[in-house]
Amino acid sequence: MSKLTPFHIAFPVDDLAAARKFYGGIMGCPEGRSSESWVDFDLFGHQIVAHLAPKGTVVAHSNPVDAHDVPVPHFGVVLEMDVWRTLAARLKEAGVTFGIAPYIRFEGQVGEQATMFFRDPAGNALEFKAFADFGQIFVK
Repeated sequence: MSKLTPFHIAFPVDDLAAARKFYGGIMGCPEGRSSESWVDFDLFGHQIVAHLAPKGTVVAHSNPVDAHDVPVPHFGVVLEMDVWRTLAARLKEAGVTFGIAPYIRFEGQVGEQATMFFRDPAGNALEFKAFADFGQIFVK
């Protein structure tokens, strides 16, 4: 695998103040540049940009994975297990509602991973996962 570089994703939000509170406050993402219509955040070294957009921009859909309905679209970061546990605890403490509560998916199988899904205030789905063995990320 080549050296990982930061990804960039822009996504819609309907309230920049709520996005700042959620991503900057609850998630602990440092804020970067901003304007009246967008805000950059550092999400574990990746650049995410909350863009002001009308409600209803996100279309909800889901696919079954390990007996759960996984929301599509979604984004997130694969973290180290201890960082994932710390984030899960912070989100629980903040009262974030999980669409799929933190658990171990594919337990005892190839690709075993910790995962959790939740939504930001604008309804964007996020997934954060962790592998005990990072070598399993792309294993079939």
